[in-house]
Amino acid sequence: MAQSEERSRPPGPRGHRLTGNTRAYEADRIGFLRRSHREYGDVFSYDAHTLFVIDPDLAHEALLRTGDTFVTELAPFDMERDTGRAAQHAASWMPERRSAWPGLNRTAAATTDEPTLTILDAVLADGAGQEVDVLATMRTLTARTIAEYCFGADHAGVPELLQETVRATQPFAEVSREFPAWLPLPRHRRYFRTYRRLTATLTALVRERSASPSGRSRDDLLGFLLAGEPAPSVDTMVSTLHSVLMGGHGVPAAALTSIVWELARRPRLVRDLRDEADGARDGATPLAEAVVRETLRLYPPAWLMTRTAAAATTLGAWSLSPGDDVLLNPYLIHRDPRWWPRPDEFDPTRWLTGQAAPGRAYLPFGAGPRVCLGAALTLRQLTLITSWLARGFTVESPNAASVTLEFVDRLAPAHLRARFLPVERASRHDDRIDIPLQ
Repeated sequence: MAQSEERSRPPGPRGHRLTGNTRAYEADRIGFLRRSHREYGDVFSYDAHTLFVIDPDLAHEALLRTGDTFVTELAPFDMERDTGRAAQHAASWMPERRSAWPGLNRTAAATTDEPTLTILDAVLADGAGQEVDVLATMRTLTARTIAEYCFGADHAGVPELLQETVRATQPFAEVSREFPAWLPLPRHRRYFRTYRRLTATLTALVRERSASPSGRSRDDLLGFLLAGEPAPSVDTMVSTLHSVLMGGHGVPAAALTSIVWELARRPRLVRDLRDEADGARDGATPLAEAVVRETLRLYPPAWLMTRTAAAATTLGAWSLSPGDDVLLNPYLIHRDPRWWPRPDEFDPTRWLTGQAAPGRAYLPFGAGPRVCLGAALTLRQLTLITSWLARGFTVESPNAASVTLEFVDRLAPAHLRARFLPVERASRHDDRIDIPLQ
């Protein structure tokens, strides 16, 4: 390699001569990234085709150029790194996003309040005050709420398929190595089987509703899409619904698990939220929203975002070849003392001053043309659920002080358990002290 080309790549840990950095990274992902960040700076090489970026300006640049010189993470099993095909898919996907956006804006999100609380009460009633796995419970909640949002009363079977899809994709998030799709591995067969079932179910729902005279007037996302002039194709609607369902399931579930973690450790915060909810007018709950925004800062579910160079290009001072991956790290950006005072402290009041987040250093939903479609819906639902939990329940967790974050797929505290006790049955704990953030 020429000397000028050598300077075009940022430095980074060399790793093992055969396995590179894979073993060290998978043993402690965030520890590896913290060490590399300290030693090599805001941009460092993981291997010959992968960069990590912990610079908010460069992260925004990559996000803003998505659909142009960058594409989102390549499809599973794309062993040939076909960036041309990914770019074509991105170009076709943008019109789909624009057609769905009005059905996911703040006005549309407001229609979900009552169904969301009804589902929340039903899910917590199923636990009947017993100790539950919080992430599993929140996945059940979000699978049902997003299925209801997309299909209304026609959503039967969809939440269960979403849960199965998460279980089928989890093994791929746990390892950095990729294997060809033709290998008859059990996880491959399960993934393709589940994907086909979900696609077939969504296709049947779209076709059945399309054939119904009243399908366009239904008050759900599918009804909104069908009412378009002209209505999108069946394949377009299926693709759009698939994206909304998956995004509206995993990210909110992980965020809610982190919110419950904080509520279980901070009874004084729960009391403040309860007082706010009791005195709320016009549904305004600024403290609840501040808790959500602070949780998304400290524990962004999408803690890594991947962008792939679709063509030879540059990012800052660094050159990229087609197929090179750029991994953006909101988690470390959100905890960088250069951008945030007291970055590791959970402090919702930082959001109550009316000041925006510092610069570009807040990326819970991404940015640019591929910013999360359901950001407004997710933020509203998380705020509503946070306020409702504090108002109606006491959250008790036997292991909140000992659990740690799991840096695999969607960031969340691992194996958190809790009981949700209705306020009238809960014992008072006025003398409890908040457990400090670890």
